This record gives sequence, structure tokens and C-alpha cells, in this order.
Amino acid sequence: MPKLKVDGIEVEVPQGATVLQACEAAGKEIPRFCYHERLSIAGNCRMCLVEVKPGPPKPQASCALPAADNQEVFTTSAMTKHAREGIMEFLLINHPLDCPICDQGGECDLQDQAMAYGRGSSRYDENKRAVTEKYMGPIVKTIMTRCIQCTRCIRFAEEVAGVEEIGAIYRGEDMQITSYLEQAVTSELSGNVVDLCPVGALTSKPYAFEARPWELKKTLTIDVMDAVGTNVRLDSRGRQVLRCIPRVNEDVNEEWATDKTRHAIDGLVRRRLDKPYVRVDGKLRAASWDEAFAAIAGVDHGGGVAALAGDLVDCETMYAAKALVHALGGTLLEGRQTGMAYDTSSLAAVNFNTTIAGTERADAILLVGTDLRHEAPLVNTRVRKAIKKGAKVFAIGPETDLTYRADWLGDDLSLLGALPERVVEAFGNAKTPMVIVGGAALKAGHGAALALAESLNLVRTLEDGSAWNGFNVVHMAASRMGGLVLGYAAKGGIADLADAKLTFLLGADEADFTKLTGFKVYIGHHGDRGAAAADVVLPGVAYAEKSGTWMNLEGRVQRGERAVFAPGDAREDWTILRALSAKMGVVLPFDTLEELRAAMALDAPALAAPGLASFAWSPPALPAAASGSIGSYPIKDFYLTNPICRASPTMQQCSAELVHRDTYAQAAE
Repeated sequence: MPKLKVDGIEVEVPQGATVLQACEAAGKEIPRFCYHERLSIAGNCRMCLVEVKPGPPKPQASCALPAADNQEVFTTSAMTKHAREGIMEFLLINHPLDCPICDQGGECDLQDQAMAYGRGSSRYDENKRAVTEKYMGPIVKTIMTRCIQCTRCIRFAEEVAGVEEIGAIYRGEDMQITSYLEQAVTSELSGNVVDLCPVGALTSKPYAFEARPWELKKTLTIDVMDAVGTNVRLDSRGRQVLRCIPRVNEDVNEEWATDKTRHAIDGLVRRRLDKPYVRVDGKLRAASWDEAFAAIAGVDHGGGVAALAGDLVDCETMYAAKALVHALGGTLLEGRQTGMAYDTSSLAAVNFNTTIAGTERADAILLVGTDLRHEAPLVNTRVRKAIKKGAKVFAIGPETDLTYRADWLGDDLSLLGALPERVVEAFGNAKTPMVIVGGAALKAGHGAALALAESLNLVRTLEDGSAWNGFNVVHMAASRMGGLVLGYAAKGGIADLADAKLTFLLGADEADFTKLTGFKVYIGHHGDRGAAAADVVLPGVAYAEKSGTWMNLEGRVQRGERAVFAPGDAREDWTILRALSAKMGVVLPFDTLEELRAAMALDAPALAAPGLASFAWSPPALPAAASGSIGSYPIKDFYLTNPICRASPTMQQCSAELVHRDTYAQAAE
């Protein structure tokens, strides 16, 4: 490990570290535009210049210079200061300096570093060059005259997103960044280039001219668009969420977020339920809370009460509904609203046991019935990182673009019992093998997939003594794992709920409601499919409007906070269930969120506190034979998977343009 001095401070850094990293280890701030910790080194902005001895008598780019023993680095010398001022002067030669109208103003790296390291004046009087705007789709707005060619967006598209649709054309002063054929970028992670861009060249198109960063209230919460549990920050003004950006969490999402996570938020203020409704003569009519509660209390259910949880529901709501169903004499709970039915007697058998971050360590990966790119995009980026380290990827299912090369074996589940020799050999030589089972194979192939845990030796102790479990299941709903912990898994799936006399639909919008014959009460936030099928509609709140607990696909318990208040008469879901219980004569034993969480912790200790839950590996004994074609993957349209997305104009445009290939006229076309 090299030892060197940075401004007189001795530091020791890992082998292969750069001088820039050594400077940061010594607590020194080094300005940079092109360098990013998660991207390859480009070394083309030169803003990170430092003086290094021994070496040539000139400043050197610290981001591309390996740290070595006996180096002396000077970050504040006269040479370094003069060099940085010169570089900043060059960077601003063609920059339009339009900070007052730039959406990046207030959180712009160029703006901040020009103030900290610039000269304060320029010696250049020539006309600035102008670059035509590029079209990159519904998410990214371009003002390419501002671009300083740091190439972060190019490297992200190639290395992280795996969709090589952004690149540079021309040379020297004429260089321009553009998308391939100036078409929309098709990556579901394209919005991350907005965060990466150190200037205002790439900004958020839906957020354009909406607000300045200092106007916004910032709330830390959890995304519910998929089961990854992306850590996000919601920026709101008044009663509206204007922006959603990711937070750094190395164990979950690193610092990325999908376009759906970022931009479905404009659906939070559209198609909202803001008052109760009761079905009268076949039509839903607006009603008071008392009238709606009376209609529910008047149902003769005879103990035939059930609850069906939707994809976005928090654990507190599911626990309150469970308590009410049991108090009314019912037992039927289900969260797999699309008809899935698989064995949940062992939660480890339906968990992502390797963990999201652990995916990077795998050296042999078998995907079974999963379009991982659209079911869990931020797990897919981890698979890409594993491939860069040498992992081999095999896949069973209909061929699709995963953004990396996989060895497709076919789409028949019988392959699970007769893997090709090359697969068996690769897994036999693997130290950290991994199988990922998706929803398309889970229902019919759960037992056959579990058999691989033994035949491929997926559960083992590694050479360093740590435990390794390579059996993983990918869920697509934010509520799924929390629901399974709380018992939302009827033996026969949603079919068991068919004859219930009274069914609570907890934000459930994806089910086939024609098969539910009893009285249906919808508690949710959007006027979507569930509300249209209900007999009584009670307006609940969306994830941004409540404090809640969610468990992600790896069993990690996370909590989010309320950013804004819900519209109209909408109330938090658990408070609706608590008030309804009093009307029905079975008062639930909690009056505050803290009391509810305490009761939930007793019922399900895994949900007691934030952190990664541990599920003992005890897979159920299931038939190991499986056959039949996988057919298709569950997600047909990545951008329209839940009621918030379907209410979002941005997601509708993404769906039309990126999935269905519709064309949009631009400007005066």
C-alpha cells in the first residue's frame, strides 16, 4: 500500500488508488468535472491538476495519476492555483454564462468551482460557439451550448446503463455530445445523466423551470415503483412533489434511480381520490365518511372477510387490515394480486438471499424467467458489474435485451432439471454461484428452481468463512416481501378470495376483479381499476404523503417520511381502518402510528426496526419436476405498472415513445 504526503499530511492508500483519492483521504478537496467514482477515468477536463514531486515541473491530473510511495503532493501551491485558474478560463470560453435561466443554477458544479477556483475575469473576447440542441427523449432536456465535454453521460450510458446511445461527434472545438441519430435514449436509467452532468447541458425535461433548489422542502423516503427500495429524496413546494432524486445507499441503489422512480411523481396530483364514494344503482356517488362506513358496516359477511394488498402498500396499512380482518372473523389475506401462487412456508425460499450488493461478487449467474432489466433495473446494473469482473451469465426464458450478453438456453422450464453441460461445468467451477428466479417461472417452477440450490451447491461457506446463499427470487412489488412476512399469501392465491363476502382492496389495481364476487371496499389514492370495480371507495394517501415501512426484495426494512399532505378528504390508510373498526364494533388496539408499529413488531419481529432481516434457509419440499414454456415476462410496459405511473403524463409519453415507438412532433414540426 503506497504511502505519500499530501500538503505535508502522510496518508496510506490501497494499491491502485489515484493521487486524487489520496488527496481526499487526506481531507483535501480536489475540484473535478470529468472524474466520477463510479465511472472509468477519462482525464479530459484537467480541473484536478496538482503539483507532484518527484516529477516533471508542471501540474499533473490527479485523477489519472497512480499514487506511489514517497510522492509529495501539493494541492494549494502557486503552480496548482495558477493551473486551475487557467483551466477554468478555458472551460468558460464558450460557456454561455446563463445562470439566471439555467435549471442547474444553485446546484451546479461549474458555478461552484468557478467561484472557488476561477480568476474572476477572462482574457477572451472572441464570439462564443453555439451548438444546436439534441433530442434525447421525454426525460432529458438538452442545452448543448453549455456542454464542457466531460463525457460523464457517455461513460454512464456505456458502463452502467449498458445502452450505448450517447456519444461524441467531430473533434476539437467542434466536438458535440449527442444521442445516436439524435433519437430518444431508450435506457430506463437515462435520467441519471442529469445528476451526473456537472453543468446545465443535460437537465430534467419534466422539471424544467419549475423551481429553484432553495425553494424546496427536502424529505427522505423510499421509492415504491419496484421492489428494490431505492432510497430517494422528495423535493416539494406547498402540497406538490416537484422532484424525486436518489440518495446514496451502497447496499441498495448506490446513487442511481430509474426514470420511473424519478418522474412518476407528476402522477401524484392527477386522477386522485379526494372523497369517499358509494355505489348506488350501479354507479359510484360521492358520499360522506359516515355514509361510506355505514354501507360497509351493513354488509352481512358472516366472517367471510378478506384483504387484498396492492403493489405500493406500506407494512403499517397491511398490518392494520390484517388486524381488522381477524377481528371480523376472517382469515383470508393475499398480496399477489395478479394470480401468483407459490409456496411461502419458508421466506428464505422467496427472498433475494445474495443481497443486491452481493450480486457483484457472483462469478456464475443463471437467470430463470426474469427480464431483470425491467423487473429490477438496479439489480441488473449489479449483474453488469459482476460480468466486468468475469462472471458468466446464462438465462432461461424468451430472449430479450438485458443490456449485456447472456447465454440463452431456451424457454422451457424442463431445462431446470437438465441443464446443459457447459452450465453445470461453469457452476461447478464457480466460487460464488447465483440463481435468480423471476415471476414468469416462480409459479410453475418454484420447486425445480429450489432443487438447483442443492444440485448446484448454491448455499455454501466460502473460503473466508462467510456464508453464501446463491438462491434468489426477484419480486416486482414494493409491498411483496413485507406482505409475505405479514402472512399475505393465501394457499391458493387470489382464487381463495373469490367467495369472500367482504373484501378490502388495499390499493389493489392489477387484479381480475370479476373473480371477486363479494362486497368490495377500495382503500387507495387513485381512481384506477380498483376504484372502478369497488362498491365503496375510501380515499387513502400515496407513498409521498405518509410515514411508512417497506421491505425490499432482499428483506431489507426501510422507512420513509411524509413529504406532502394528501388532497381533499383523503386520510392515511391505517387511520381509515382504525376508524372503520370502531364503526364495525371491533375497535383495533392502537391509536397512533407508534402504537401500531409496536403491535406490528410483536406480530412480525422482522419488521420491528430498519435493517436487513435474516431468514433461515429451510426450503420447503416441493416437486422438482417442471415443464412448459415460460411464454412471456410479467412486465409488458415498464413505464405503466401502477396507478401513479398511469396517471403520470411523463410516464405516458415514455410508454408511447420508448415502448410503443410512437413519434412526437418537435417545436414547429
